[in-house]
Amino acid sequence: MTSPLTAPASPGHWTPRLWGTLLVLCAAMFLDALDVSMVGVALPSIGSELDLSTSTLQWIVSGYILGYGGLLLLGGRAADLLGRRQVFLVALGVFALASLLGGLVDSGPLLIASRFIKGLSAAFTAPAGLSIITTTFPQGPLRNRALSIYTTCAATGFSMGLVLSGLLTEASWRLTMLLPAPIAVVALVLGLKLIPRSERDRTHRGYDVPGAVIGTASMLLLVFTVVQAPEAGWTSARTLLSFLAVAVLLTVFVRVELRSASPLIRLGVLRSGNQVRAQLGAMMFFGSYVGFQFLVTLYMQSLLGWSALHTALAFLPAGALVALSATKMGALVDRFGTPRLLVLGFALMVVGYALFLRVDLDPVYAAAILPSMLLIGAACALVFPSLNIQATDGVDDHEQGMVSGLLNTSVQVGGAIFLAVVTAVVTANSSDGSSPQAVLDSYRPGLLVVTAVALAGLLVTATGLRRRRTPQTTILVASSDAPVPAPQRAADEPVAAADGQVAVRD
Repeated sequence: MTSPLTAPASPGHWTPRLWGTLLVLCAAMFLDALDVSMVGVALPSIGSELDLSTSTLQWIVSGYILGYGGLLLLGGRAADLLGRRQVFLVALGVFALASLLGGLVDSGPLLIASRFIKGLSAAFTAPAGLSIITTTFPQGPLRNRALSIYTTCAATGFSMGLVLSGLLTEASWRLTMLLPAPIAVVALVLGLKLIPRSERDRTHRGYDVPGAVIGTASMLLLVFTVVQAPEAGWTSARTLLSFLAVAVLLTVFVRVELRSASPLIRLGVLRSGNQVRAQLGAMMFFGSYVGFQFLVTLYMQSLLGWSALHTALAFLPAGALVALSATKMGALVDRFGTPRLLVLGFALMVVGYALFLRVDLDPVYAAAILPSMLLIGAACALVFPSLNIQATDGVDDHEQGMVSGLLNTSVQVGGAIFLAVVTAVVTANSSDGSSPQAVLDSYRPGLLVVTAVALAGLLVTATGLRRRRTPQTTILVASSDAPVPAPQRAADEPVAAADGQVAVRD
């Protein structure tokens, strides 16, 4: 029902409760991104204090990725079937406890376990949070605005994590682990009061237990194999057999889903060209960016001798540009549609990555590095919100969690796969005892791979421009019970005008 506490006083304005709900969801997304970026800078200090080997240190990062990427499909569907609010709040509480545990432990295995649990909880908060937004805000300009703010918080968290980790690690690496805990607790308390109650999907015909087990196992094995491939060798028997096992599991998973009355992933959603472009675009967007960040961090710290904080500040213009665009992206989507913004964003990424190929061992930041950072920041501001809007547009409420989980899985798997590929390319072109110039030259093939991945994303999303569009106007009329929408438009169709009221299900 529509609560009088949540009905806006005038078109285009949100009530304090709506803003509060969005703030809680944004805080969870901010924490997910913050946690990913903060730990990388702290690894040397962690290894020194806990006396951990390089391979063990890797699992502090990989453990989180494994839990996150491996369980997103399950997390998304659980939100649909068990209730989005319940799943989100329970997972957020687990995230807070795991953060506290990670800052207090004194052994590598326990730290890795806490990181895996944090990744697991994020695999439930991310799709649940996104689906709460898409089922709370009606499709159209209001949802686009909310999603733009929400996705911007992820990019801002990632950028802020780099800066904060540089500052906190100077005092103690434990602070980087503990920082998310109080923020998560505050968000949990506010969420209990503000997030609207959501009903479980009463229409489903049982639970897809075989699909959940096989799908989760296949994603866990895929992420594990990709993360370990650079160390084990891409052509080693272990890696090849693991990829073969993933292929077998995915084949069985597809067959199970086709026969299930209530599948974990309804494969019919992938018949939509917009959905497929959003999923592939997400893989290439995040995969190219994490590869770029990995190479640029090595370049700045290993070759230029910059500190962790100096390196973080070098990335800051990109993050600042994303943050400043938060409230503007919804209006741009309404006017131009997601396909055009995706194409423009990927084009800016390609140019930004290509320009970085010019760097040398004595760069002038303003001339050699800043242009790439600004172009990539603008690209992230355009691409990430557009991908989320396009993926969730037109999807029934009872499948929003499923699609959200699928999109987040594409992001994580794309990041893991393409980072591993970039690492392998750089390793293949490097040699022991190389001069600084030779090391820089070994980075360039990796940058070319990053640029090629972004170019592939540009080509994939450009196919969406060929679709013939018929603009429609979405009109939301407030009533005492529920909003009455006019015929819905697709996310890639610009609107002439729209205003309305937001109903929060309570």
